[in-house]
Amino acid sequence: MFMINFKNAIPTFPAVDIRKAVQFYEDKMRFKARHQEKEFAIVVRDDIEIHLWQACDKRWKFRLWWIFRPIVSGAESFLAGTASCRIEVRGIDELYQEYKASGVIYNSNTVIEEQPWGHRDFPVLDLYGNLITFFEVIS
Repeated sequence: MFMINFKNAIPTFPAVDIRKAVQFYEDKMRFKARHQEKEFAIVVRDDIEIHLWQACDKRWKFRLWWIFRPIVSGAESFLAGTASCRIEVRGIDELYQEYKASGVIYNSNTVIEEQPWGHRDFPVLDLYGNLITFFEVIS
């Protein structure tokens, strides 16, 4: 009998402009683009992979919603900034200092917090406001 074993998860974030999003991940967060096209990209750092998909449909802004059915393309620009994930790391203190220096820490009051479930973590926002919380398991 084969046992099911989940292996990995890949966060997928909406971004209005893929080129600018990749630039942010490379310049500010030290990820590297492994694949990039106009509407999709993959950025990686060590064993972590993040997919970026283009959410740039702005037609919803110009529709008379009370007359016409709303647009549901799945790529509406307002979706950017609505996703989140948690990424486990080793070296949380060093990563915090790296991201503080690069300006990724979006709030000057942000610190590494010890959580009651056994993690130390801190949040960052990507270029379009998607939330990434980096955490390290307390040993």
